[in-house]
Amino acid sequence: MVAVILWGVGDVIYIIYDRLITPPFLLLNINDIFYTFGAFMAVLIAVEIFINIRLYLGTNVFPVQLVVATALMAIARKVIVLDFDTLTPMYLIGIAATTLALGITYWLLRQGNQYHDWDD
Repeated sequence: MVAVILWGVGDVIYIIYDRLITPPFLLLNINDIFYTFGAFMAVLIAVEIFINIRLYLGTNVFPVQLVVATALMAIARKVIVLDFDTLTPMYLIGIAATTLALGITYWLLRQGNQYHDWDD
């Protein structure tokens, strides 16, 4: 997983370098910024997955809230880099339903942990 994270960081650096040296020099258009941001978000998701694995192996407790938060980050990345030219209505409904379901799940997990903390 560390190799994947390092490879992703290298990819982000290469993308920025490649976009900056092509004419017009040292300028990025909006598509370049979205592509770079999407690659950076993929690295952040990989880091979150690495933390999930480390936490699970270290405690033998499955971190459900962290997994749902990672899934929310992944769906947010998907929404940010959506190509609206090829988007179908059913695909958009599916993305919306997934985002809503993950948001509600995360909220319910946070509410459960809030009351669990008061259980002293």
